[in-house]
This record gives sequence, structure tokens and C-alpha cells, in this order.
Amino acid sequence: MKRILITGAAGRLGRVLRKGLAQPDRILRLLDVADLGDAAPNEELRIMDATRIEALHREMDGVDVVLHLAAYPEEAGWERHFPLNYELTYAALEAARRAGVKRFVFASSVQAVGFHPLNETIDHKARPRPSGFYGTSKVAGEALASVYADKHGLSVACVRVASFEERPTDVRMLSTWLSHEDGIHLFDRCIEAPRHHYFVVYGISANTQSRMDNSHAEWLGYSPKDNAETYRDEVLRHGDKIGEVAARTQGGGACEIRFDGHIEQALRAS
Repeated sequence: MKRILITGAAGRLGRVLRKGLAQPDRILRLLDVADLGDAAPNEELRIMDATRIEALHREMDGVDVVLHLAAYPEEAGWERHFPLNYELTYAALEAARRAGVKRFVFASSVQAVGFHPLNETIDHKARPRPSGFYGTSKVAGEALASVYADKHGLSVACVRVASFEERPTDVRMLSTWLSHEDGIHLFDRCIEAPRHHYFVVYGISANTQSRMDNSHAEWLGYSPKDNAETYRDEVLRHGDKIGEVAARTQGGGACEIRFDGHIEQALRAS
């Protein structure tokens, strides 16, 4: 039995992965400060504050893989993200290190590179261009995870989750959509991947308009099946209206919040 510890299991991403990653040969140890409901077979529920390293360390007993999802998940003021998101990632990595856990999967975000233009292709080498304070916390999380890979030998996967929705709801998502099924498949592949050191992969479906290149991680075996083009007509007729900054950046609406710069200048900076 493989035991997988999931932080932030009651969140929007966590709820989908909780159901989708369940297998007879896995035990899911689910952590959150919020209500997790009733335990299904092969589930262990823990209501706790994941910033508390000592308590989190105890929960690492017998764990094979840490799937770190916990964070304040939306763009907001600095005080919302600092220190919470930074403390959560540090605590998860440090507790895993102390317990001897060897595999760590970090739910990063496309918001770490959100100000790259939507019409330009980016890969894992794209420079950090966070869309705001949330994206900045994900850049910091990827960097900290790299430290733990280099200094302590953790096998780390950073998944830059894009628009994780049941279906695309605006024109930007025709490029950035990640379906639930493809998201489950991607995180499953990170859990089961061959031994590795550190890598970054984009959480993106097989969208015709996608400008995120995962060719460097073909060895991972991630083969997305869904394509946002299926919903193109619906989105063009009934999709949400978004502003110019949101429509022209990988990060979308997060880039638009409190934006008072010059969009042409920002896009040329890539």
C-alpha cells in the first residue's frame, strides 16, 4: 500500500484529486483546517493546521509521497499570502525531510509565469513573471522545493496548474484550460513517475491553442485527452467577458487585479 499525504485536501483542487487519485493499493492521508466530511475506504482524515511543523512531522509517519496543495488560492493583498503560503510550503517540505519522505509534489500555478503573453509559447525555462502576490508565493515555493531537492535529495515535481475547471468559461481558457480528468492524470503521473531530481511541468490539457510546452517532460507519461476547442462555440457565445489584460496574459484575471501599468510595455518585456 502506498500512503499519500495530501495537504489542502478540502480545497477545490483537493476535492477533485481526493476522489480521482483513490485506488485500492493507496491510502490517502488527507489534511486540512476545513471539514473533510466522512472517510471513504483507504482514507485517513486529519483536521489540523499544516503550518505547525512538529504536528505535520508526526503525520508524515509511513508516508511515501507528499502532495502539497494547501495555500490561500486566489490573488489578494500581500497580507493574505504572507506569511501563510510561504509557511505552508516550508512546513510541508521540512516535515517531509525530517520524516525521510522521498517524493514531493508541489501544486504550483501558471500564475508563477502569469505575465508572459498568452500568444507566446513558454516552457519550463520561462523566467518567473508572477501575476501578483499569489503567483509570487508559487515562485518562492518552486525555489524552496528546489533547495530541498538539491540539499536533501527529495524527488520534487512542481505542477504549474493552469485553469483547472470542469469546462472553459472564457476565451483565455481556450488556451489555458486543464480539465479535471487531465488534472487527475497529471498528478497521478507525478506520484508514479520514475526516480527523478526536480522538474516543472504545466498543468494543461491538449488544447489546440495551448502555448505551454511540456515536451521536456515527455518521459513523465502525461497524455492529456481533453481539448478546449470542444467548447469553443459555447465560450464565444456565452462565455464570461474579460478585460484586455486578462485576455492577453497567461495569468488572466490575476494579472488584471490592481493593474495600473502599461499593457504593451509589460508584454514587450517578455
